[in-house]
Amino acid sequence: MHKKSNVVVYNYLAEVKKFLSYRSMEELSLLPDPPAIEDALSQTGYKEDIEAASSIYKPPISIDVALNRHIVKVNRLALQVVPDYGKRVLLCFLSRWDIEDILLILAAKSLGRRLEETEPFIISPRNLPVGIAGNVIPFSHMRLLMEQKDVESVIKELVRYRYGVLLLQHINEFNRSGDLGIFEAVLLNDYYSRLQWELRFRKGDEGALREYIRAEITKRNLLTIMKSRDSPIEKQILSRHLLQGGFLETQDLLAAHDSKDLSGLAGRLKQWFDIAPAIKRFNETRNIAEFEVEIDNAIVENYFWRFRMHDILSLTGIFMFILKAQYERENIRRIVYGKQYQLPVSYIKSILLES
Repeated sequence: MHKKSNVVVYNYLAEVKKFLSYRSMEELSLLPDPPAIEDALSQTGYKEDIEAASSIYKPPISIDVALNRHIVKVNRLALQVVPDYGKRVLLCFLSRWDIEDILLILAAKSLGRRLEETEPFIISPRNLPVGIAGNVIPFSHMRLLMEQKDVESVIKELVRYRYGVLLLQHINEFNRSGDLGIFEAVLLNDYYSRLQWELRFRKGDEGALREYIRAEITKRNLLTIMKSRDSPIEKQILSRHLLQGGFLETQDLLAAHDSKDLSGLAGRLKQWFDIAPAIKRFNETRNIAEFEVEIDNAIVENYFWRFRMHDILSLTGIFMFILKAQYERENIRRIVYGKQYQLPVSYIKSILLES
């Protein structure tokens, strides 16, 4: 192994040790407000990211910018150490950030938001080397997308990438309905289909990763069903918002949309997730996030111990590294915005993930 590779591996192994503990997350949740959280994060592995973001933005936006900057560095590091056989898989997995950025820009355009209201939340790398950052679309072009006048202009500008071709096929449907969910389903179905294809067995250790992806698809579908239950959306339209490849078939999910209670859905999901506690809390709070937290915690419990059985530099080990970074980002965002909206500490702690 040449000298540069040794340095990269050393940096990766050092980064693996920098994850914040669950206790650290609890301590962040006790702080009074986002500025205090930003100050505390500046004493951790987020120091450089916080300093760069806080020179331009104020909390809580500066923390979002710092977290996005940090996740780009994590992705870049993972791509530098992943085995050759896993590079295509990892690049495909990381293209999710392109999709999140595109959906954010489309939503902003549909609401008439200005560039400066959208730009801080874009995850595409800014002052980092672009070629190995994990995104297909560089920030310069993301900025060009943000400068377009409307949704259709954004999509036409995306034609140079696979995303624009996919979205153009549904532009008339969007113009009739104004439903951005059509675009989300199109992009995510394409994404998960590509990812599952890339994860077909090569080294024999991809089984847990394939199952994890199916769990993520199932979570997204469940949240879609929950959001639709109190709306007049027709089942035919709803079915086009559901993703293929999860644990449940479309007809099972649509049945849950029609049922008076969620016991049937809970029974169908029980072999993978126990959502009964989330249903109980949801009946009290009417907060759909109860399901997201319940399934995220189940995913961590069901899959992370399996991921840990693999070498830290294997494809599965590197996936776990990235996923831990993503869950850490989500925990910090939940704390920051929980404080921003003055939610009780007990509630903030209840929605944190222990990965």
